[in-house]
This record gives sequence, structure tokens and C-alpha cells, in this order.
Amino acid sequence: MSAAAVEHPCDGEPPTLLEEANRLMELLPGHRVEIIGGILTVTPSPDSAHARALTKLMRPFMLAGLDGGGTEVLQGVGLWLPDGPEDYAIPDLAVVDADIDEHLIRNNCYDPTVFRLVVEVTSSNYRNDLRNKVIAYAQAKVPVYVIVDRKHTRIHVLTNPLTSEYDSHEVYAPGQQIALPASIGAEVKLDAAELLKAGAPRRSDDVSG
Repeated sequence: MSAAAVEHPCDGEPPTLLEEANRLMELLPGHRVEIIGGILTVTPSPDSAHARALTKLMRPFMLAGLDGGGTEVLQGVGLWLPDGPEDYAIPDLAVVDADIDEHLIRNNCYDPTVFRLVVEVTSSNYRNDLRNKVIAYAQAKVPVYVIVDRKHTRIHVLTNPLTSEYDSHEVYAPGQQIALPASIGAEVKLDAAELLKAGAPRRSDDVSG
């Protein structure tokens, strides 16, 4: 997401929250800056295990044919949130309608109606993914929210958004298979153990031989 320079016609005029977010993006390249519930949040650059988990996650969606035709599989695309005048989130991964470019709202963020599924892989601020973003994505009516919870070694699948929460919240442990709703555009199954292993830092004996 590109960030424009912050300019103010009047000296002493405070920047808007969105302008401050864009300023931080300029100052902190590689960090993810979001405004959720009217609060500006900054997430440090992800570690290699986080990126590895995302790669593992993308494969079943690609194999199911979701990156072509009526849908795309995208990383790090902005989702404009309806619960505040400047709120937006940047999910780690999303399945979106193929015409997403026609639904740009502001600041390189898109209408939540084109998002069929969003995925977050937790980092140091895991509470944000497990709490604040649950509310935000439910309010945005994102149909499916998947959380790879590296902190507690669980996979969360939330469906059927209500006013500020999801009606269904399933939790999966290593050894369990996850069948995502076909409403995302195809039948996709995830292996909880595989994803959580990918999201854990590797030891030297994991890569030797």
C-alpha cells in the first residue's frame, strides 16, 4: 500500500489518523500499519516462519482453482472497514472477487463486499487478530475469517458474521483436517498440523539432511 506525503495548509493543524498511518508507513517500511476500531496499530515485519505459513496456506487455494476465473488469492491487500471514517485492515491473505479493482474505496483499500475469505497468521500482536479483527471483519460482513494462531497452536475458523461477532467459531488442533465453506468458491481443505508446523521457527535438525 503506497503512502502519500502528509501536507497541511494551516500550520499547527493536526494530521488525520489516516495521514498519520501513511506517515508511519513511510517511516517504517516493511511494517503493517492499520486503523481498527479507531486505533492505529503497527505490526513489525513478519518472521520467516510467518511467511512460510502463508506459502503453505496459499497452495490449497491455488490447487482448488481459486486464483483464476471469478476469484483471486491475494496477499496484503487493504480492506476498508465500515466501523469508522478512516478504518482499514490489511489481512495476510484473502480470497476476493476477480473484479476487485473496480471496488477501490480509498487509500488502496477495497470494498469488503468483494472479500470472500480473509486469513491472519498471528505475530507478536496476536491479541489483535484474535479479538479486534474478529469484531472488525464481522462488522464488515466478511463471510469467512481464518486465524492461524501460532501462539496457542490452534486454527480458528469463523463464519456467519453478525453485528460485531461471528455466529460460528470452530477451533482446530494439530491432527485435524479443516473443511472450509464451499461458499468461498471451491472446496478447500486445510491440514492444521501442516500449517502450524510451517508457522513455527525451524530448528537446525528440521532443515538438515
